[in-house]
Amino acid sequence: MKGKLILGLVLFSSLGSSLGWSEKVLAHGVQIEHSASQAIEINAKYDTGTPLENAQVTVYSPDDPTTPWKQGTTDEQGNFVFTPDPSKTGYWEVKVRRAGHGGLTSIPVGTETNNAQVSASLPPDNQNNQTSFYSQTSQGLSPIQKGIMIGSVLWGCVGTALFFSKFNFNHSSDKNTSNVRQQESEG
Repeated sequence: MKGKLILGLVLFSSLGSSLGWSEKVLAHGVQIEHSASQAIEINAKYDTGTPLENAQVTVYSPDDPTTPWKQGTTDEQGNFVFTPDPSKTGYWEVKVRRAGHGGLTSIPVGTETNNAQVSASLPPDNQNNQTSFYSQTSQGLSPIQKGIMIGSVLWGCVGTALFFSKFNFNHSSDKNTSNVRQQESEG
């Protein structure tokens, strides 16, 4: 009886969550924009538009992408300004993080070739020489991914239910086996 109750509760809760009866969990990504002049201005915000205030910013130079060149934090509007060393041309990496959310963007600095590549990759209506970066966490799940997750949860529930129901079936199968042996010895 106890096993059937547990099985019923597990199946009901998994069915309820797969049908959307549970509370939704909202996740969000981070958008990082930058504009280039003598200094580089970073503007970081969540994909909802809320500024990423007091976020940790780490800048890496093109000649040493593993050692931080500069570190700091964004202001209340999610802004951070730094002036790259003009003698170091190439892609400057900027990492912005706060409370598990963040992103990484590459900013070309220096040569005309790099600047031409940036302007060629921008949409035509962007006149401020700005680019943006959306982290992969802002992307929704595909129907296939959702189906696999629901199937995995249901399969786990079935496995759990079978595990707990095993204890009830073992006792009844032992009785049936002893009855069959007793009938064979009598006959």
